[in-house]
Amino acid sequence: MEKPAPTSQNSPNPNNLTIHELTQLVGDEVTPRMVRHYHQLGLMPQPVRSPSNYRLYSEQDVQRLKRIVALKRQGFQLSHIHKLLEVEPESEKETLMTQLQQQYRTVMQQITQLRQTATALEGLIGRDQDCEIVQSEALSQLKQLEVEAQVGLSGLELLWNNLDAEVHAHPEAFQESLQRLLPDLSDRSEIEIDLLSQLVLACGDVSLVPFVCLSKSPEQNAIAAARQALKTGCAIVADTTMVATSLDRTRLTHLSCRVETLIDNPHIHNATEVEEEFWRNHPLQEKVNQLPKGCIIVIGYAPSMLIAISEAVNKGAINPALIIGMPIGFSHAPAAKRQLMKSAIPYITIKGTIGGGLLAATTLNSLVASLLSKPDCHCYLKKGTGD
Repeated sequence: MEKPAPTSQNSPNPNNLTIHELTQLVGDEVTPRMVRHYHQLGLMPQPVRSPSNYRLYSEQDVQRLKRIVALKRQGFQLSHIHKLLEVEPESEKETLMTQLQQQYRTVMQQITQLRQTATALEGLIGRDQDCEIVQSEALSQLKQLEVEAQVGLSGLELLWNNLDAEVHAHPEAFQESLQRLLPDLSDRSEIEIDLLSQLVLACGDVSLVPFVCLSKSPEQNAIAAARQALKTGCAIVADTTMVATSLDRTRLTHLSCRVETLIDNPHIHNATEVEEEFWRNHPLQEKVNQLPKGCIIVIGYAPSMLIAISEAVNKGAINPALIIGMPIGFSHAPAAKRQLMKSAIPYITIKGTIGGGLLAATTLNSLVASLLSKPDCHCYLKKGTGD
């Protein structure tokens, strides 16, 4: 292990930094051990050595390490970062974009392969009790199919045919399957687990769970804020008619909650049309600044609308009780969700590009149903406080 190089009380020379001075300048919990690991991977070039054999770094090394840290924070794996760093900042924008597109296609191929594997596993693990006999037989067949690559796909096709033959005998037991497939949620409250289960059932994707984010601090507890607002008969503001029509009007009426719609146009059918309508309709943009105090806002489509709502919150123009922000999009939507999570208002969102009106409406419907079925439950206040 390399010992810290002797340092003077003066400011470090920006072109003659020790490994400890380098990590201190970059910050973000970067350690000398991480830097040495980056050297081994080729992410950081090997530094020059002092006469005493200490590593010495320059300002260029500082900037490169900052780029690595920034890319890691954005979710890039080290192997992808290595390829990105091969493109110098001075290179043409098209070259960098080509690199990104190639990496994206590679990642999507990996996701597709993993999704196919996950689907196969779900088809086995997710079998309910009535299918357990067939499931056991299937596992035995899988053991025999270890040499499947040599004998072709006929064995696997027969396996799935036998499994599929059982689905006509009884209805699917969704909750039983979910118990087998959901990750460990022992640190979540009963109401949050129910919410996550409903979202998974709405889209059929168990991998959605880690991306669902709820504010949980004492000042911003999303579930507590929703239940309190619904008990007082708050207004529910949906971004579109598509979302509004998916809300559980019967239960909301029982709670004396009225439903308002920002874009009340039944002829708008997708996220593109919602986004375009928001940008060309200036009175609609002003309408955002006049939303009723203590309302619950449900955004399922336009990312720009969520951005405008977050800005209105930050300016103090509106004060909703909760924002359910789940717009669809590939650049603005992730940015809108990050902005939402920085606001001082309780929120529920799904990180990244995933979202949509059905998931947004399902979120509110789940909260409403749990309030009516368990009006005195306080389990959401006894669990962890992190996002």
